[in-house]
Amino acid sequence: MKFCRGSQGNIFILSKYNNTECETERRKTLFSSKKYRAVKGICLILALTICAVYISGASPRGISLQTGADGKSYIKWVDFGITEAALSDAVRLGIKSHDDGHAFGMTELLAYLGARYGGDFSRYKKADMESAYSSLSENAACFDSMKYYSYYKEAYGAVLSGWLGKYSVYEKKDGGYTYTEKYGLKVFSPIASGFSYSDYDDFGAARSFGYRRRHLGHDMLGSIGTPIIAVESGYVEAVGWNRYGGWRIGIRSFDGKRYYYYAHLRRNHPYADMYEGKIVTAGDVIGYLGMTGYSSEENKNNINVPHLHIGLQLIFDVSQKDGTNQIWIDMYEITKFLSKYRSKVYYDKEKGEYLPVNPMTDFSLPD
Repeated sequence: MKFCRGSQGNIFILSKYNNTECETERRKTLFSSKKYRAVKGICLILALTICAVYISGASPRGISLQTGADGKSYIKWVDFGITEAALSDAVRLGIKSHDDGHAFGMTELLAYLGARYGGDFSRYKKADMESAYSSLSENAACFDSMKYYSYYKEAYGAVLSGWLGKYSVYEKKDGGYTYTEKYGLKVFSPIASGFSYSDYDDFGAARSFGYRRRHLGHDMLGSIGTPIIAVESGYVEAVGWNRYGGWRIGIRSFDGKRYYYYAHLRRNHPYADMYEGKIVTAGDVIGYLGMTGYSSEENKNNINVPHLHIGLQLIFDVSQKDGTNQIWIDMYEITKFLSKYRSKVYYDKEKGEYLPVNPMTDFSLPD
């Protein structure tokens, strides 16, 4: 007579149970045990928790809201950590969405991932964005109820809303030069094509001139006289000397949400024909790299190493423009991405200035 043993030590006679029946009895015994029911309960809780994180969004980094004078809440801080890889994929799919006639863009794709990752893009996977694109293609509002999605959509939109759009560019075509209308990326690296530079992520590093503070910009080291390019189209809001930034230019985006700060420009000839209120177009040469600044006296080279300091300030409420609650973001990953999109320039001997080879007309210019 042969026997088989159940999971709890029960003995079964094979003359009564064949091998299959013995295994069935073994499972019945196991599934009825208190230990199994406890493990099953724990697994169910874990599965529900993972599902909730996926649907509701992970706990975000740096979310902060404040109430303005008008009683409405606005974003107080943005921790912009989108990686170069994610930006590259978002731009590609944002253009594809436009070409396919969809009602969403790169901001919605990144907002979903921001909500899913809690703003931590070290977790980024290309497949996640491709999946989001498919979902949004079916229903452009499918993520609207997702926890934190609306926050990231507004926060990331404030940074990226000027990146994609219609423009025309002066280029060679059919044996001559003409303006060609296009839709796509219309922002550039702040360093002109053909000029070398080096950089690293120095956002938040300590600075001590005048007073101890955090470095709220991105430094790009290069040679004096390197042409500096307008990253985005906008209005010149500030131009002239600043004791910290030396010769500098401040450009406000057309929608008023972004302020680009270009500092430490060249001594004696920092820029050409710049004045407050002037409209500049992305890709234009706006100035020249230098080492001015750290002086109350104008035109002083008190910076140790020639470099461009570029900063990007976000505005969600008028109080953030010049107040103590300013928002400046880390531009390192942005400049890494934009290094692939550099404006070609040539030297005009008659004007004594560098000019863009392929000047652009930005259709987002207000009437």
